[in-house]
Amino acid sequence: MDSAAGAAEIAFDSPFFRIYKDGRIDRFQGTDTVPPSLDPQTGVQSKDVRLSSDPDLSVRLFLPRSSVDPARKLPLLVYVHGGAFCIESPSSPIYTRHLNAVASAAGVLAVGVQYRLAPEHPLPAAYEDAWAAVRWVAAHALGERGADAEPWLRDRADFDRVFLAGDSAGANIAQHVAARAGVEGLPGLRIVGVALVHPFFRNDEPDKLMELIFPSSSGTTDPRMNPAYDPNLGRIAGQRAVVFVAEKDHLRERGRSYYEALKKSGWKGAVEIVETEGEGHVFHLFKPGCDKAAELVKKFASFLNQQDSGARQCL
Repeated sequence: MDSAAGAAEIAFDSPFFRIYKDGRIDRFQGTDTVPPSLDPQTGVQSKDVRLSSDPDLSVRLFLPRSSVDPARKLPLLVYVHGGAFCIESPSSPIYTRHLNAVASAAGVLAVGVQYRLAPEHPLPAAYEDAWAAVRWVAAHALGERGADAEPWLRDRADFDRVFLAGDSAGANIAQHVAARAGVEGLPGLRIVGVALVHPFFRNDEPDKLMELIFPSSSGTTDPRMNPAYDPNLGRIAGQRAVVFVAEKDHLRERGRSYYEALKKSGWKGAVEIVETEGEGHVFHLFKPGCDKAAELVKKFASFLNQQDSGARQCL
């Protein structure tokens, strides 16, 4: 076999990327980006902020148009994008569009976390990056950033109304951050709620992709992959949680299992589950103009806007 043919040999194939035996990696989707801008449809302004060069860590901030009081503090949403831990970013077209919509509908300042992607950066890199991003936010609340403080966070964020959220793999990461915050604490931030949209968690079935991109994992009983096995699940940060699932999503039962596990964990918060009929995994990202996508964003915004005092139901 000649060298050219050998270089083209495939070492691992997935719907998201292909690894060749010579070390090259080809991604099939989720690599497009759009620059930060003023969104003409929602009036949301976005900008990118680099947190660290080693590791390479950044966030995209989304600031809604203030129609009443430009000095009013806004609830803070830390959002972790999905993409099987290996594609997409908060600067991709679909996530920029989605976070523009959520920031506008809910009137929240959103922080989209750009974590290092597998397989170049195997898990737990994404978990550590998300935790670092939340701690960077917390440093603003504590006044530790000084002259390096990000003005939007310093001047506009309500650090007493913080939400953690994500979809698919990002929901998995957001749940981990909430669990870690509940156990270790996160001074400066009051985490009010957690929103998991079509979350990815492992079940008892083999998963070759996870085995590749998370080689240090203990497998199907790893609490990061399957929180039902986490003895500290009942200590996650927040007073309320919502789990969104979709009827035709292949991950539907995993989301439902998490909902049941959290209810049984002894957690003192209120948890709600919201199911969309007739739709598949993260349909709202790929069909943002459909009525059910608009309804999902509306319910997400309702969860973020619900006052802590009063009804215990999430939506």
